[in-house]
Amino acid sequence: MTNSVTKEISYEDLKALLGNSQNLLLVDVRTKEEVDKGRIPGSVHIPLDTVEAALAMGSEEFKAKYGVTKPPLDAPELVFHCQMGKRGGTATGKANKLGYLNARNYTGGYKEWSEKEGK
Repeated sequence: MTNSVTKEISYEDLKALLGNSQNLLLVDVRTKEEVDKGRIPGSVHIPLDTVEAALAMGSEEFKAKYGVTKPPLDAPELVFHCQMGKRGGTATGKANKLGYLNARNYTGGYKEWSEKEGK
């Protein structure tokens, strides 16, 4: 019953979520150097190689480290992104394996976001 197909989200859908949702957790899995060059507003930086450990943390430890509430396993609006989509897909897969069945990947990544936002 495991679905190995990565769920994806478009720029338009992400933009709508950013404007309307209080529950969205947008996770930027790029390197610190990439994030320093620009980021999607409201995103939380959790590098790809630490995603599994971060999602395995207790709620209090997660909030202390990242400054946001740890998403519940059934979080409807958990979105990962990277620069162009590949690492975001990897992170989404890791989250799925940990039980975050609604996790999605913003496949356009920061590259598409910055182009569309004129950054």
